[in-house]
Amino acid sequence: MIEISECSAWARMERENVVHTIDVDRSDPAYRAWLNEAVRKVQADANRSADTHLLRFPLPEEWGVDLYLKDESTHPTGSLKHRLARSLFLHGLCNGWIRPEAPVVEASSGSTAVSEAYFARLIGVPFIAVMPGTTSREKCRLIEFHGGRCHFVDDPRKMYAEAAALAERSGGHYMDQFTYAERATDWRGNNNIAESVFSQLRSERHPIPAWIVATAGTGGTSATIGRYVRYMQYDTRICVADPEYSCFFDGWRNHDPTATGERGSRIEGIGRPRMEPSFVPGAIDRMMKVPDAASIAAARALDEAIGRKAGGSTGTGLWSALKIVAEMAGNGSKGSVVTLICDPGERYLDTYYSDAWLAEQGLDIGPYAGAVTTFLATGRWPD
Repeated sequence: MIEISECSAWARMERENVVHTIDVDRSDPAYRAWLNEAVRKVQADANRSADTHLLRFPLPEEWGVDLYLKDESTHPTGSLKHRLARSLFLHGLCNGWIRPEAPVVEASSGSTAVSEAYFARLIGVPFIAVMPGTTSREKCRLIEFHGGRCHFVDDPRKMYAEAAALAERSGGHYMDQFTYAERATDWRGNNNIAESVFSQLRSERHPIPAWIVATAGTGGTSATIGRYVRYMQYDTRICVADPEYSCFFDGWRNHDPTATGERGSRIEGIGRPRMEPSFVPGAIDRMMKVPDAASIAAARALDEAIGRKAGGSTGTGLWSALKIVAEMAGNGSKGSVVTLICDPGERYLDTYYSDAWLAEQGLDIGPYAGAVTTFLATGRWPD
């Protein structure tokens, strides 16, 4: 509020035709120098990392359908979330939210936290990951390896509030990937994942894919790809594969932005108990609800087909991609389908690749493994 004396002085200057400007200068040369260096380091990581490979899944040539996997596990932190974490850090830095010495706090099921811990250490700020207590031990080890700290909650639905409160208590910044994932990435291009896929397909026999299959944790990847194909006026359609205990499928199918689930997803990294702000239903053409046993069976089938272990989220997307391939081959359509290798299977040797863990969870992957084997041998999908 302006003091009486200040108001009187202002009135006197107006009577005397004196030009007056209220001026508050908060520029901070030391902070700007730190910011410039932090942004440079994050951008330099992108230049060093180059692009990820686009692998072919072996299918009979006569089907006329090609299946590709964008291998995001080759990023420096081993997952698709490396792209997201880089974008979130640039977004937070350039908005003035990430400050020197103040911690960055994130709610995560693991992979995003691994990547954010990497970037936090890169620019020299503390990092705290708020995660479910069921997060794989290997992910926790990687977060700590990159200098981060793990903070666990029993109920995954409480991650958001706990992360926000922890940031408030520590004077840090709550990164909030579930809100900012869809807006932190430049979906028009700038070497986002969609632009990279289309560039790598340019010399293939079906360079414009009929379908791209993604999975949703924040929803940022499906939003980026869906917006990009519309912006570029491609005919490619976007399918999102959702795991058992996620509300995304129900919310999308029923046009219900308030949909919720009763528990966290068993497939780490994807599926949420609420409709996240970064999930953009209008950018999606199709969704599939995939049983967790099918996700794990497909992940193991990938290892048998190309010798690469991948996480459960990769299996979720691969199951849906194989179903689409079967549809296309069955009706004589020619074209290509793309899905993602989200992270390496070595993070899940004690879960998705453990028969003892499957038994504890009551999961029987046998029928789904048999379905994939039959399909690859005969071209017939079991539905």
